[in-house]
Amino acid sequence: MTSSLPDNVRPVADRHGKIRYRFRRTGWKSAYLIGQPGTEEFHRSYADILATGPIQRDGAKAIQKVTPRSLDDLFAQSKLTLKWKRKKARTQHVQARVIERFLDKKDQRGRRYGERPVSAVSAVWLDRVLAKMSETPAAANVLRTLLTTLMDHAMKLEWRKDNPVRLTDSYAEGEGLHTWTEDEIEQYRAKHELGTMARLTFELALNTAARRCNVATLTRDDIANGRITVAHVKNNNRTSVPMLATTKAALDALPAAPIRHLVLNSYGRPFSVEGLGNRFRKWCAEAGLKGCSMHGIRKAISRRIAESGGTDAEGQSVTGHKKASTFVKYRAAANLGKLADAAMSKVAEAYDKDDQ
Repeated sequence: MTSSLPDNVRPVADRHGKIRYRFRRTGWKSAYLIGQPGTEEFHRSYADILATGPIQRDGAKAIQKVTPRSLDDLFAQSKLTLKWKRKKARTQHVQARVIERFLDKKDQRGRRYGERPVSAVSAVWLDRVLAKMSETPAAANVLRTLLTTLMDHAMKLEWRKDNPVRLTDSYAEGEGLHTWTEDEIEQYRAKHELGTMARLTFELALNTAARRCNVATLTRDDIANGRITVAHVKNNNRTSVPMLATTKAALDALPAAPIRHLVLNSYGRPFSVEGLGNRFRKWCAEAGLKGCSMHGIRKAISRRIAESGGTDAEGQSVTGHKKASTFVKYRAAANLGKLADAAMSKVAEAYDKDDQ
């Protein structure tokens, strides 16, 4: 029986010989649970004890109380799971911010979403919440995916028997972030000449198809034998691509520095991921480019590969995509006219010569 009890709970006999269940944990107030193991009453009383938190000490930071079996409680419980702990620190940070913003929103009565009981979450309510994000469909879909996982955990905890998120509708995301055109690429280069960090950052991104977080951490050790190696943060996929002449020119135009990192801020130190994003947006604005992002460069490479006749498999070897279906979305902006010209040229070469 002891092995099936919650953590820090042990059976004890009272002075009448009756078995009761006691919670004891260092730094916490001792307490007896209500009911028998396995009952809803027993689990609820255990959740109530956990919600009170450890004993406050003088000078200690106050711990915010969480309503048992609320969305706040569910998220706190999910962060204790092995599945959450296996996520990379960066992924945990990003996903936690999305969920916490959702939990901190308030309903018409001024109550935080996080205080809502898990049992009271319905597909109708969630559809209304997601509908408010219809102008940012990608963000709505990200939140929907995270909430799906969260409510799956509620089922695992036996807090409810269904997952209402799965009954909600996803949103069509359209083309997503803008794909850089060739004119925009040349416009950026015209503004940011060789010898500037703005130009080197751009060329590295265009050469490697790396995400912002990877560009920010590229080092001189990642360049060897005329190739640039990128350990893509997503899917842990590793790529090795030849260094283009434009990238070499941008690298050679800057003085060799003793510091390992390639992309540096004005203080000679590596950018943070957020810092590089902010700086790159400023560089784009200086070039008169609106709606252009570093991720859009990644999509531009996919477009270039498609327009030059490269296969999806070849494109994936550059971008690091594991799924062909994902790469297809990235190359969607390829010029259909150019692709048609290339296709018909091959047809003409194969068939027209036989008719002459």
